[in-house]
Amino acid sequence: MKTVAFGIALLLSLSTAASAECYADYKAKKEPPLQLHYGVAQVSDSNCSRGAAQAELAPRLASDGWTMLNVVSTFGPEGLAERKASAGAYFLRY
Repeated sequence: MKTVAFGIALLLSLSTAASAECYADYKAKKEPPLQLHYGVAQVSDSNCSRGAAQAELAPRLASDGWTMLNVVSTFGPEGLAERKASAGAYFLRY
């Protein structure tokens, strides 16, 4: 019985850890001249919200001269594949 309970607890903790990943897709700009990009970045999973993602990503982008325009959405690892082509060189760059 203890082995079954331990197995269930282990499975639950692994599934929670796997779903805890958080990603955000965002839009940013740099000027002059005006440059725009759409990107995808991994953000802290402690608060997977658009506001928290924007606060975390803005300084990362600013370090390369980009200004955050907005966070489009936050999502888990299941949304990565569908956004990879659109993000291109900015897929998981920041």
